[in-house]
Amino acid sequence: MTTDTTPTPLVVLDHDPDWRRRGLALAGELRSALNPSPLHAEHIGSTAIPGMAAKPVLDLQLTVADLAEAERAFDPVLAELGFELTPHRRDHVPAGLDSDPADWVKRLWRRRGHAGPDCNLHVRLAGSPNERLALLFRDWFRAHPQAVPAYARFKRELAGAVGDIDVYSDVKDPVVDLVVTVAEEWADATGWAPHAERP
Repeated sequence: MTTDTTPTPLVVLDHDPDWRRRGLALAGELRSALNPSPLHAEHIGSTAIPGMAAKPVLDLQLTVADLAEAERAFDPVLAELGFELTPHRRDHVPAGLDSDPADWVKRLWRRRGHAGPDCNLHVRLAGSPNERLALLFRDWFRAHPQAVPAYARFKRELAGAVGDIDVYSDVKDPVVDLVVTVAEEWADATGWAPHAERP
């Protein structure tokens, strides 16, 4: 497969109510296609949060027991579905955490310009802090819709100011860290847990 080095345009759009349906459908498609089947396949990120402005790219998370095995098994199947494995191997560690960066490993595939929706596919280890954080971030915003407009406005204004996806991500990370600090308190107070049944 030829690697497309064309920069991805940095566009943040108003929320599309169809994103959630498409994310759930793609998660189901990938769960069925991959062998061994991931432990969990979930729609995460801003497109999974009602009312949230976002880049028109779905974020999905697959939870696995072994990253190296998943990479070997998943890559040929994902390539047939238009996904390309990226060199990204680790997530940002939130500020203030005394956490080994090695605990934040992942694999990341991306799909652009395919018949199916554009997608960032994050494959993370079961029980890892980055697997948990992705779900906590989504669920905190779902439980606090009053916070969505402010974060959505921040993202739109940041995208307009920087116009570069790498700078956008670097500036956004500390703001995500702030959200996570509040979300952790909510998780403690409510007994939230990853993968719990919720509406």
